[in-house]
Amino acid sequence: MEKMSSEDGDRYHHRHHYSDTDVLGSEKVPHSGPLSGPLNKKVAAGKKTAHFNIPDSSSSKDDRYVEITLHATADSVAVQSVKAANGGDLQEDPELSLLAKGLEKKSKVVRNASAKIRQVGHELKRLTSFSKKPARFDRTKSAAAHALMGLKFISKNECGHGWEAVEKRFDDITASNNGVLPRYRFGECIGMESKEFALQLFDALARKRNIHGDSIDKAHLKEFWDQISNQSFDARLQTFFDMVDKDADGRITEQEVKEIISLSASANRLSNIQKQAEEYAALIMEELDPDRLGYIMINNLEMLLLQAPNQSVRGESRKLSQMLSQKLKPTYDGNPVRRFCRNTKYFLQDNWQRAWVTVLWIAVMCGLFAYKYIEYQRREDVFKVLGNCVCFAKGAAETIKLNMALILLPVCRNTLTWLRNKTKLGVVVPFDDNLNFHKVIAVGVAFGVAIHGIAHLACDFPRLLHATPDEYVPMEQYFGQQAKSYWHFVEHVEGITGVLMVILMAIAFTLAAPCFRRGRINLPKHLKKLSGFNAFWYSHHLFVIVYTLLIVHGIKLFLTKKWYKKTTWMYLAVPIILYSCERLTRLLRSSIKAVTIQKVAVYPGNVLALQMSRPHGFRYKSGQYMFVNCAAVSPFEWHPFSITSAPGDDYLSVHIRTLGDWTRQLRTVFSEVCQQPTNGKSGLLRADCVHGTNIPDFPRVLIDGPYGAPAQDYKKYEVVLLVGLGIGATPMISIVKDIVNNIRAMEEEEEEEKSCGIEKGNGVNKTNSTSPNSKRKENFKTRRAYFYWVTREQGSFDWFKGIMNEVAEMDHNHVIELHNYCTSVYEEGDARSALITMLQSLNHAKNGVDIVSGTRVKSHFAKPNWRSVYKHIAVNHNNSRVGVFYCGAPALTKELRQLASDFSHKTSTKFDFHKENF
Repeated sequence: MEKMSSEDGDRYHHRHHYSDTDVLGSEKVPHSGPLSGPLNKKVAAGKKTAHFNIPDSSSSKDDRYVEITLHATADSVAVQSVKAANGGDLQEDPELSLLAKGLEKKSKVVRNASAKIRQVGHELKRLTSFSKKPARFDRTKSAAAHALMGLKFISKNECGHGWEAVEKRFDDITASNNGVLPRYRFGECIGMESKEFALQLFDALARKRNIHGDSIDKAHLKEFWDQISNQSFDARLQTFFDMVDKDADGRITEQEVKEIISLSASANRLSNIQKQAEEYAALIMEELDPDRLGYIMINNLEMLLLQAPNQSVRGESRKLSQMLSQKLKPTYDGNPVRRFCRNTKYFLQDNWQRAWVTVLWIAVMCGLFAYKYIEYQRREDVFKVLGNCVCFAKGAAETIKLNMALILLPVCRNTLTWLRNKTKLGVVVPFDDNLNFHKVIAVGVAFGVAIHGIAHLACDFPRLLHATPDEYVPMEQYFGQQAKSYWHFVEHVEGITGVLMVILMAIAFTLAAPCFRRGRINLPKHLKKLSGFNAFWYSHHLFVIVYTLLIVHGIKLFLTKKWYKKTTWMYLAVPIILYSCERLTRLLRSSIKAVTIQKVAVYPGNVLALQMSRPHGFRYKSGQYMFVNCAAVSPFEWHPFSITSAPGDDYLSVHIRTLGDWTRQLRTVFSEVCQQPTNGKSGLLRADCVHGTNIPDFPRVLIDGPYGAPAQDYKKYEVVLLVGLGIGATPMISIVKDIVNNIRAMEEEEEEEKSCGIEKGNGVNKTNSTSPNSKRKENFKTRRAYFYWVTREQGSFDWFKGIMNEVAEMDHNHVIELHNYCTSVYEEGDARSALITMLQSLNHAKNGVDIVSGTRVKSHFAKPNWRSVYKHIAVNHNNSRVGVFYCGAPALTKELRQLASDFSHKTSTKFDFHKENF
């Protein structure tokens, strides 16, 4: 046993208060001392003890030293014990246990002893930070905290009851093969979706235990499970290292790195990374093997994993975040009356625009129903024979007239766009819900038709058939001679028109249902054309016949003979004229505003991008949409698509995803004139119209628009949250570009005004209040934007790669916070995405490009935690009103709307939720 002198110990003297980089920095600091010496000679096995001086004013003299006993052999160095010099036990800080365990890593090769001894010296330096009263190490800031979240093969939630489920699956799988689990079913047994990754994990675990063959029994499976479900970071790191180190020599070569990159990319469905596996393997080796030894060790891999995340939360923000968390905790009120009142208040606060419109609509219907009911109740000749049945029939008929008039207004898109842009009605009228109101009115029509038809067929007509001759006398002036059967009523114009209207309405209603319109219903092959958008589109145009029959039906009434009491045409006149003008305007405008296709690109994910010339006088706002028609596909069909170009661009662009028959044929038509891209241009297929070259023969395209949409109102908010799901990012892309363009234009105008408005005498800025800049500021209030784009496929990022890079480059003041999420990648911390995370950090730091999206915007994995997103915005924008704009699948609408409501009611930040509905 040898004691180290105080002079030697002082060489390891350092303070408790150190930064993460001091402990975990990638830069290796050489140490000299008792461990230095000849490295090319074998060291005899034995124990060596060293004292380290730990300054602490509160400690006694003996407590100021730590006694570390090492067990040194020819090829390894291990910690035997760590004690206080006075013989007492040293209280090791559990928060720093991860930092000390690296000392016990063994080196198997003598020629690597130099690097290993330097590592031991570094680890000994770490151990000197332990004392009887250690300084508190805030792990929430440390890289270790981030690392402990990583390399999870099995989540904590699965560890408790996980083995029971695994054992049950093992018994089911091995029931027919004598209790032996084949290798290819290992992933299925442990519940791992990625089959290839599960096979590599099986091989690594079997290699570690010298198991040969392609099957294991339950005892070995239990050992495997215990290791992969171990929550210790060291255990997870070793397992991951063993997966990479296929020849089990304790080193990872570049070829092995390439193979694990390909495996990880395959498990996460990242085809682009899989193609560039060799390039990324070289990047990792360049970072972790600066000496070009041709391999890396487990400590190098650990160093990379322990790189601290660069996100930090200031103390004040953290306190505010904790306060918000307390406020947002769900509370249950035991008083049902108080709970009902509170919920009602919240509902009205969120939906007061919809509420007053709906209440007004129901009130008018009830008034009309009551008016007609009382009118026929007072007609004694009719009421004596038909009773209340005719009152119900006529009351329902009056509501049908009203609703058949109102149902056209929500689809008068030009009128609504004018009202939205030119008037202040948008403050009280929910124009965003035009299609929802259209559907609600359709339900009102259906109820009215049902009451009207049932009252006539099941009540009025039987009464007329079974009335006595004396009772029927007053009815002869209306119905003629008493009928002997139902056919007497049906064969008249009133009956024929009524029956036909019911049939046509039933067809239109059925094919407009979501299951039919979106083609979700499984029909026999010969009936397939009854589902899909085309069936919905053409069946909805039956309304022309329905309105014609309705007017005729309203003129040929049994019980009303005076023309001014036949009011059906009065209800319908104005809406029909307005709608007819809308369609005529649309037809003329689309034929006059011809467009020329300038660029076509076909992207992964079945997305077609069209860039076309901008017609003269075509003014639009970001977030609006237009209709597109292609005669080569169908001369009659018009389909709405969000405009992805910004108002400041001299062109128009749309991105169209193939989801139905029309979009599929459109993609086929344009693909025929496209070729493989050259010169590094994006897209699977591409065609550019360049002057002086062969111009492709593009199909003729007509456009109609623009039309108003909820997202166009983003300028009213100082802070906006833009959420796009898949192709739903299209309106948000235009908004993001427009925000950058507006802010840049305002800055340029401000600089110009300052240079032109300085008076010569005193140098005072003299800015005209009516200048373009002041008007722009009045109309454009947005100062901060958060854009979240969530997509399933890596190829989707190609759709807007150029735009994202352009925004990232132009946004010098960091006004827009861009977030890309790829849900095909396992969440951060999962072992299957660990290497992808490492590669992402390295490549972004070196080249400024994200390996997943291919843009300057760093991507996130799995789905966003939307509650955390709202919380982050609420913390950063206290006492602000935030506009939340969402476009995408309906599944997320409920969650985003509910979060907006919760945060608005329980915090000082108010969130207004808007969803694209066209």
